[in-house]
Amino acid sequence: MQDNPIQHHRMPWSACRSFGAFGAGIALCACLLAGSPSTASAKSIHHNRHNGEVAQDSGGSSRDLPWRTVPAHSVLLKELRSGRVLYEYEPEKRMSPASLTKIMSALVILERGHLDEQATISKNAARAPKTHLRLKTGEVFRLGDLLKAMLIVSANDACLAAVEHVGGDEPQFVALMNAKAFELGLNNTHFNNGCGFDGAEHYSTAEDLARLSEAAMQNPVFRELVREEREMITPVSGQRAYLLHNTNRLLGRIPGVEGVKTGFTSKAGRCLIAKVSHNGRDLLLVILNSQRRWNTAKSLIDYGLRVTETMQ
Repeated sequence: MQDNPIQHHRMPWSACRSFGAFGAGIALCACLLAGSPSTASAKSIHHNRHNGEVAQDSGGSSRDLPWRTVPAHSVLLKELRSGRVLYEYEPEKRMSPASLTKIMSALVILERGHLDEQATISKNAARAPKTHLRLKTGEVFRLGDLLKAMLIVSANDACLAAVEHVGGDEPQFVALMNAKAFELGLNNTHFNNGCGFDGAEHYSTAEDLARLSEAAMQNPVFRELVREEREMITPVSGQRAYLLHNTNRLLGRIPGVEGVKTGFTSKAGRCLIAKVSHNGRDLLLVILNSQRRWNTAKSLIDYGLRVTETMQ
Protein backbone atom coordinates (compact mmCIF):
# COMPACT_ATOMS: atom_id res chain seq x y z
CA MET A 1 0.00 0.00 0.00
CA GLN A 2 1.08 3.46 -0.73
CA ASP A 3 0.65 6.43 1.55
CA ASN A 4 2.41 9.77 1.35
CA PRO A 5 6.02 9.74 0.06
CA ILE A 6 8.66 9.00 2.68
CA GLN A 7 11.39 11.49 3.36
CA HIS A 8 14.63 10.14 4.75
CA HIS A 9 18.06 11.68 5.08
CA ARG A 10 21.49 10.54 6.10
CA MET A 11 22.16 11.87 9.58
CA PRO A 12 24.46 10.86 12.43
CA TRP A 13 22.73 8.66 14.99
CA SER A 14 23.62 11.20 17.66
CA ALA A 15 21.18 13.53 15.98
CA CYS A 16 18.27 11.14 16.42
CA ARG A 17 15.46 12.62 18.41
CA SER A 18 11.77 12.04 18.77
CA PHE A 19 9.35 14.78 18.09
CA GLY A 20 5.74 14.31 19.12
CA ALA A 21 2.68 16.16 20.05
CA PHE A 22 0.23 14.46 22.35
CA GLY A 23 -3.13 15.87 21.53
CA ALA A 24 -6.59 14.52 22.18
CA GLY A 25 -8.63 11.69 20.92
CA ILE A 26 -10.49 10.94 17.71
CA ALA A 27 -10.53 8.21 15.16
CA LEU A 28 -11.78 8.44 11.65
CA CYS A 29 -12.07 6.18 8.66
CA ALA A 30 -14.05 7.05 5.50
CA CYS A 31 -14.37 5.41 2.11
CA LEU A 32 -15.81 6.96 -1.14
CA LEU A 33 -18.36 5.06 -3.21
CA ALA A 34 -16.98 3.83 -6.53
CA GLY A 35 -18.25 5.77 -9.49
CA SER A 36 -20.59 8.69 -8.90
CA PRO A 37 -21.13 9.86 -5.30
CA SER A 38 -24.06 8.45 -3.41
CA THR A 39 -27.06 10.68 -2.96
CA ALA A 40 -28.30 8.68 0.01
CA SER A 41 -28.25 10.70 3.21
CA ALA A 42 -26.02 9.58 6.05
CA LYS A 43 -27.36 9.16 9.56
CA SER A 44 -26.57 11.87 12.06
CA ILE A 45 -27.53 10.14 15.28
CA HIS A 46 -26.53 9.46 18.86
CA HIS A 47 -26.65 5.72 19.28
CA ASN A 48 -25.24 3.39 21.89
CA ARG A 49 -24.21 0.29 19.93
CA HIS A 50 -23.52 -1.72 23.04
CA ASN A 51 -27.12 -1.79 24.23
CA GLY A 52 -28.95 -0.69 21.10
CA GLU A 53 -30.53 2.34 22.77
CA VAL A 54 -30.88 5.54 20.78
CA ALA A 55 -30.21 8.67 22.79
CA GLN A 56 -32.14 11.88 22.46
CA ASP A 57 -31.04 14.22 19.70
CA SER A 58 -28.56 16.69 21.16
CA GLY A 59 -28.85 19.34 18.50
CA GLY A 60 -26.56 17.98 15.78
CA SER A 61 -27.75 17.51 12.21
CA SER A 62 -26.04 16.23 9.09
CA ARG A 63 -27.27 19.48 7.52
CA ASP A 64 -24.48 21.16 9.50
CA LEU A 65 -21.95 19.39 7.27
CA PRO A 66 -20.69 21.10 4.09
CA TRP A 67 -21.75 18.49 1.53
CA ARG A 68 -24.89 17.31 -0.23
CA THR A 69 -23.50 13.85 -0.96
CA VAL A 70 -21.26 11.90 1.37
CA PRO A 71 -17.63 12.35 0.23
CA ALA A 72 -16.57 8.82 1.14
CA HIS A 73 -17.67 5.23 0.68
CA SER A 74 -17.92 4.62 4.41
CA VAL A 75 -17.78 6.85 7.51
CA LEU A 76 -18.13 6.36 11.23
CA LEU A 77 -17.79 9.08 13.87
CA LYS A 78 -18.34 8.23 17.51
CA GLU A 79 -17.86 9.71 20.96
CA LEU A 80 -15.79 7.21 22.88
CA ARG A 81 -16.76 7.94 26.47
CA SER A 82 -20.46 7.39 25.87
CA GLY A 83 -20.13 5.06 22.88
CA ARG A 84 -22.58 7.22 20.96
CA VAL A 85 -22.40 7.26 17.19
CA LEU A 86 -22.55 10.87 16.00
CA TYR A 87 -22.48 10.27 12.26
CA GLU A 88 -22.35 7.22 10.04
CA TYR A 89 -22.58 6.24 6.42
CA GLU A 90 -22.38 2.58 5.31
CA PRO A 91 -20.41 1.63 8.46
CA GLU A 92 -20.95 -2.11 7.89
CA LYS A 93 -19.83 -2.10 4.26
CA ARG A 94 -16.85 -4.36 3.61
CA MET A 95 -13.97 -2.35 2.19
CA SER A 96 -10.27 -2.71 1.43
CA PRO A 97 -8.52 -1.25 4.51
CA ALA A 98 -5.15 -0.51 2.86
CA SER A 99 -2.51 0.44 5.45
CA LEU A 100 -5.10 0.66 8.21
CA THR A 101 -4.25 -3.05 8.30
CA LYS A 102 -1.03 -2.08 10.05
CA ILE A 103 -3.01 -1.22 13.18
CA MET A 104 -3.75 -4.92 13.62
CA SER A 105 -0.19 -5.85 12.61
CA ALA A 106 1.19 -3.47 15.23
CA LEU A 107 -1.13 -4.83 17.91
CA VAL A 108 0.01 -8.40 17.24
CA ILE A 109 3.68 -7.33 17.19
CA LEU A 110 3.27 -5.55 20.51
CA GLU A 111 1.59 -8.58 22.07
CA ARG A 112 3.91 -11.25 20.62
CA GLY A 113 7.27 -9.55 20.14
CA HIS A 114 9.85 -7.71 22.23
CA LEU A 115 10.77 -4.25 20.98
CA ASP A 116 14.48 -4.62 21.79
CA GLU A 117 14.83 -7.76 19.66
CA GLN A 118 16.93 -7.44 16.52
CA ALA A 119 15.24 -8.20 13.20
CA THR A 120 17.08 -8.77 9.93
CA ILE A 121 15.71 -7.40 6.65
CA SER A 122 15.01 -10.33 4.32
CA LYS A 123 15.15 -10.23 0.53
CA ASN A 124 11.37 -10.44 0.51
CA ALA A 125 11.02 -7.45 2.84
CA ALA A 126 13.60 -5.41 0.93
CA ARG A 127 11.58 -5.92 -2.28
CA ALA A 128 8.34 -4.61 -0.74
CA PRO A 129 6.50 -2.12 -2.99
CA LYS A 130 5.83 1.47 -2.07
CA THR A 131 5.50 3.00 0.34
CA HIS A 132 8.93 1.89 1.55
CA LEU A 133 12.14 3.12 3.15
CA ARG A 134 14.36 1.21 0.71
CA LEU A 135 15.82 -0.89 3.49
CA LYS A 136 18.69 -3.15 2.42
CA THR A 137 18.77 -6.93 2.59
CA GLY A 138 20.76 -7.97 5.64
CA GLU A 139 20.33 -4.72 7.56
CA VAL A 140 19.45 -5.28 11.20
CA PHE A 141 16.99 -3.09 13.13
CA ARG A 142 15.42 -3.11 16.55
CA LEU A 143 11.89 -4.43 16.26
CA GLY A 144 10.71 -1.23 17.93
CA ASP A 145 12.24 0.87 15.16
CA LEU A 146 10.54 -1.21 12.47
CA LEU A 147 7.28 -0.65 14.32
CA LYS A 148 7.90 3.11 14.26
CA ALA A 149 8.47 3.04 10.50
CA MET A 150 5.35 1.01 9.72
CA LEU A 151 3.08 3.20 11.87
CA ILE A 152 4.53 6.65 11.23
CA VAL A 153 5.32 6.46 7.50
CA SER A 154 3.52 3.20 6.66
CA ALA A 155 6.73 1.65 5.33
CA ASN A 156 5.96 -1.74 3.78
CA ASP A 157 9.54 -3.03 3.90
CA ALA A 158 9.70 -2.32 7.64
CA CYS A 159 6.26 -3.88 8.07
CA LEU A 160 7.16 -7.10 6.25
CA ALA A 161 10.42 -7.43 8.15
CA ALA A 162 8.60 -7.06 11.48
CA VAL A 163 5.84 -9.45 10.41
CA GLU A 164 8.36 -12.11 9.35
CA HIS A 165 10.37 -11.69 12.53
CA VAL A 166 7.40 -12.10 14.88
CA GLY A 167 5.43 -14.67 12.91
CA GLY A 168 8.25 -16.73 11.42
CA ASP A 169 6.77 -15.97 8.02
CA GLU A 170 3.90 -13.83 6.75
CA PRO A 171 1.23 -16.57 6.50
CA GLN A 172 1.77 -17.57 10.13
CA PHE A 173 1.61 -13.93 11.18
CA VAL A 174 -1.63 -13.40 9.22
CA ALA A 175 -3.12 -16.34 11.12
CA LEU A 176 -2.33 -14.48 14.35
CA MET A 177 -4.00 -11.35 12.94
CA ASN A 178 -7.19 -13.23 12.11
CA ALA A 179 -7.19 -14.91 15.52
CA LYS A 180 -6.94 -11.46 17.14
CA ALA A 181 -9.75 -10.19 14.93
CA PHE A 182 -11.93 -13.06 16.16
CA GLU A 183 -10.97 -12.30 19.76
CA LEU A 184 -12.01 -8.65 19.33
CA GLY A 185 -15.31 -9.58 17.71
CA LEU A 186 -14.41 -8.13 14.31
CA ASN A 187 -16.96 -10.23 12.47
CA ASN A 188 -16.67 -8.41 9.14
CA THR A 189 -12.87 -8.41 8.98
CA HIS A 190 -10.45 -10.84 7.35
CA PHE A 191 -6.78 -10.43 6.53
CA ASN A 192 -4.70 -12.25 3.91
CA ASN A 193 -1.49 -10.21 4.25
CA GLY A 194 0.29 -8.35 7.00
CA CYS A 195 0.64 -4.86 5.56
CA GLY A 196 -2.59 -4.01 3.71
CA PHE A 197 -2.22 -4.94 0.07
CA ASP A 198 -5.48 -5.35 -1.84
CA GLY A 199 -6.98 -8.81 -2.08
CA ALA A 200 -10.40 -10.41 -2.40
CA GLU A 201 -10.07 -11.93 1.07
CA HIS A 202 -8.59 -8.82 2.66
CA TYR A 203 -11.35 -6.58 4.00
CA SER A 204 -12.83 -4.79 6.97
CA THR A 205 -15.54 -2.25 7.82
CA ALA A 206 -15.60 1.16 9.44
CA GLU A 207 -17.30 -0.38 12.48
CA ASP A 208 -14.66 -3.08 12.87
CA LEU A 209 -11.79 -0.68 12.28
CA ALA A 210 -13.16 1.65 14.95
CA ARG A 211 -13.30 -1.24 17.43
CA LEU A 212 -9.77 -2.31 16.45
CA SER A 213 -8.47 1.24 16.91
CA GLU A 214 -10.04 1.51 20.34
CA ALA A 215 -8.27 -1.70 21.37
CA ALA A 216 -4.93 -0.58 19.90
CA MET A 217 -5.09 2.81 21.61
CA GLN A 218 -5.23 1.03 24.96
CA ASN A 219 -1.62 -0.01 24.37
CA PRO A 220 0.68 2.78 25.64
CA VAL A 221 3.44 2.10 23.09
CA PHE A 222 1.01 2.16 20.17
CA ARG A 223 -0.66 5.29 21.54
CA GLU A 224 2.70 7.06 21.83
CA LEU A 225 3.92 6.14 18.35
CA VAL A 226 0.84 7.15 16.35
CA ARG A 227 0.89 10.67 17.79
CA GLU A 228 4.53 11.34 16.81
CA GLU A 229 4.94 13.86 14.01
CA ARG A 230 8.60 12.94 13.43
CA GLU A 231 10.94 10.18 14.47
CA MET A 232 14.39 8.88 13.65
CA ILE A 233 15.56 5.30 13.25
CA THR A 234 18.92 3.80 12.37
CA PRO A 235 19.98 0.19 11.77
CA VAL A 236 21.90 -1.62 14.46
CA SER A 237 24.25 -2.80 11.72
CA GLY A 238 25.05 0.55 10.12
CA GLN A 239 25.25 4.32 10.28
CA ARG A 240 22.50 5.37 7.87
CA ALA A 241 19.62 7.09 9.68
CA TYR A 242 16.07 7.52 8.45
CA LEU A 243 13.98 10.57 9.31
CA LEU A 244 10.31 9.65 9.49
CA HIS A 245 7.54 12.20 8.87
CA ASN A 246 4.05 11.11 9.87
CA THR A 247 1.64 10.67 6.96
CA ASN A 248 -1.21 11.95 9.16
CA ARG A 249 -1.54 15.63 8.24
CA LEU A 250 -3.97 16.29 11.07
CA LEU A 251 -1.23 15.97 13.69
CA GLY A 252 -0.11 19.39 14.87
CA ARG A 253 -2.78 21.10 12.78
CA ILE A 254 -5.98 20.24 14.64
CA PRO A 255 -5.87 20.55 18.44
CA GLY A 256 -6.27 17.26 20.27
CA VAL A 257 -5.47 14.88 17.41
CA GLU A 258 -3.60 11.83 18.72
CA GLY A 259 -3.34 9.64 15.62
CA VAL A 260 -4.18 7.11 14.34
CA LYS A 261 -3.35 5.91 10.81
CA THR A 262 -3.61 6.70 7.11
CA GLY A 263 -4.01 4.27 4.23
CA PHE A 264 -4.11 4.24 0.45
CA THR A 265 -4.29 1.77 -2.41
CA SER A 266 -5.91 2.11 -5.82
CA LYS A 267 -8.79 -0.09 -4.64
CA ALA A 268 -9.15 1.24 -1.10
CA GLY A 269 -8.78 4.90 -2.02
CA ARG A 270 -7.64 7.35 0.63
CA CYS A 271 -8.48 6.23 4.14
CA LEU A 272 -7.99 7.66 7.59
CA ILE A 273 -8.60 6.80 11.21
CA ALA A 274 -8.28 9.72 13.62
CA LYS A 275 -8.63 10.08 17.36
CA VAL A 276 -9.25 13.44 19.00
CA SER A 277 -9.32 14.37 22.66
CA HIS A 278 -10.46 17.92 23.36
CA ASN A 279 -11.99 19.55 26.42
CA GLY A 280 -12.98 16.27 27.98
CA ARG A 281 -14.41 14.83 24.78
CA ASP A 282 -12.93 11.84 22.93
CA LEU A 283 -13.82 11.31 19.29
CA LEU A 284 -12.92 8.48 16.94
CA LEU A 285 -13.30 8.93 13.21
CA VAL A 286 -13.01 6.34 10.45
CA ILE A 287 -13.10 7.43 6.79
CA LEU A 288 -12.77 4.89 3.99
CA ASN A 289 -12.18 5.69 0.32
CA SER A 290 -12.45 9.46 0.21
CA GLN A 291 -10.86 11.69 -2.38
CA ARG A 292 -10.91 14.56 0.11
CA ARG A 293 -10.03 12.82 3.35
CA TRP A 294 -8.39 15.82 5.06
CA ASN A 295 -11.23 18.26 4.39
CA THR A 296 -13.78 15.56 5.17
CA ALA A 297 -12.00 14.73 8.42
CA LYS A 298 -11.81 18.36 9.55
CA SER A 299 -15.50 18.90 8.82
CA LEU A 300 -16.50 15.79 10.75
CA ILE A 301 -14.22 16.55 13.69
CA ASP A 302 -15.59 20.10 13.94
CA TYR A 303 -19.10 18.70 13.70
CA GLY A 304 -18.43 16.07 16.39
CA LEU A 305 -17.00 18.64 18.80
CA ARG A 306 -20.01 20.93 18.28
CA VAL A 307 -22.48 18.10 18.85
CA THR A 308 -20.75 16.74 21.95
CA GLU A 309 -20.47 20.22 23.45
CA THR A 310 -24.28 20.35 23.55
CA MET A 311 -24.34 16.92 25.25
CA GLN A 312 -22.40 18.16 28.27
